[in-house]
Amino acid sequence: MERIPVTPEGYQAIRRELEKLKRVERPENIRAIEEARSHGDLSENAEYAAAKDRQSFIEGRIGELEYKLASLQVIDPVDLPKDRVVFGSRVLLGNLETGEDVKYQLVGPDESDVGNGRISVASPLGRAMLGRKPGDELIVEVPGGGKRTYELIDIL
Repeated sequence: MERIPVTPEGYQAIRRELEKLKRVERPENIRAIEEARSHGDLSENAEYAAAKDRQSFIEGRIGELEYKLASLQVIDPVDLPKDRVVFGSRVLLGNLETGEDVKYQLVGPDESDVGNGRISVASPLGRAMLGRKPGDELIVEVPGGGKRTYELIDIL
């Protein structure tokens, strides 16, 4: 089984979602199915059909999250080196075309949220940063065939 890196926060978010599905959403959905059944003819009961669809989604998501949890490798960014970029590193990049500086944290694919400065190690920029040191120049291929050039200013 391939190990997927995740920060402690990302691991906890997945655990919380799984617990909510099991302890809150699954029981609520079971009650919704029972109530819809009590309304009579199931073949023309839209509430019953919707509740069954929701049940299918919940059970599928529970299975997906349980599989993910089994394959995650929690990596605490506190223990990371500061001389090169690794999973969990927080970096300051300078976009050499625009002059704009941006801060990112390198996280697992399930934690990626560019709007909040969290990019996946599997993304083109994430892969380009791995192993790099402050002062290195990064050339990243972007969708559509273009390229962007960044300078790794600092590892925070």
